Amino acid sequence: MRSFRSAWIVVLLGACLLASPAVAFNQPSVNLGFTSFLDGGPPAGPGLYLTEYLQYYTADKLAGLPISDPEVDVTVSLNQVIYQSDTEIIPGARWGLDVILPVVFIDSSPLPETDSGFGDLLVGPYLQWDPIMGAKGPLMLNRIELQTIWPTGKYDEDQALNPGSNHFSFNPYWAATVFIGPKVTASWRLHYLWNDKNEDAGPGIRYIKAGQAWHGNFAAALEVVPKTLRIGINGYFFDQLTHTEVNGASIDDDERVFAVGPGAIWHINMDMHLFLNAYKESSAENRPEGERYTLRFVWHL
Repeated sequence: MRSFRSAWIVVLLGACLLASPAVAFNQPSVNLGFTSFLDGGPPAGPGLYLTEYLQYYTADKLAGLPISDPEVDVTVSLNQVIYQSDTEIIPGARWGLDVILPVVFIDSSPLPETDSGFGDLLVGPYLQWDPIMGAKGPLMLNRIELQTIWPTGKYDEDQALNPGSNHFSFNPYWAATVFIGPKVTASWRLHYLWNDKNEDAGPGIRYIKAGQAWHGNFAAALEVVPKTLRIGINGYFFDQLTHTEVNGASIDDDERVFAVGPGAIWHINMDMHLFLNAYKESSAENRPEGERYTLRFVWHL
């Protein structure tokens, strides 16, 4: 029993410090704070988009684990390609494809065994609906994506920290932007997360199956320089809905966190956009609690 408990704690620690956007105990890499303002549609219509994200996460608290003076620093580069077609699949909805490859760098203590490298590949076909129009312009943009997370990232059961999760996940979402008057917008992206089993979790563990969860990003922006600069607030949440399974047994280690902070968008021109977002986490349960900073550059080719 002692060896099983030791192995389980190591797995918890390793997953909790996952070098990934999620930085979660047992959960895979998910979108916490990467997207924010004007998320309901592409900024420049159909075509090919290249997006580069750089996110820095730092935490000195591991909620739910008795570890003194923890330090976690994770830097993530997301490399994204989006193709938005101009072809209707159903009336008013046009297909698209989203592909993301993360690269992860970790620095943490007290665990010395860490790893860096490529994270899990995200692939998502989606439908982008045409704008809902009003008398003075667009009222709403929205999209549904069937996002999948494939276990292609670097993973070693002997390492405490890994870029990859070593299991498949299905993480569909609905994203929308609502135009509230001529200068104010509100946006959200809501995901539902389902996880498959990790059957290579460590000694004494046949498998771990992370619980299902829902998570999302939200933001509100005010245009302060016409067609050039928006500022606002942005945030995210993660809420695990079912318990994690270990060798068929249910483990009550459900994860939760909430974060909020300031942000801005610089519309360089119609085809180039720069986002800057900062977040302060609170109310964490069974996961790290810290701060997150995201820089995102969108280029429409």
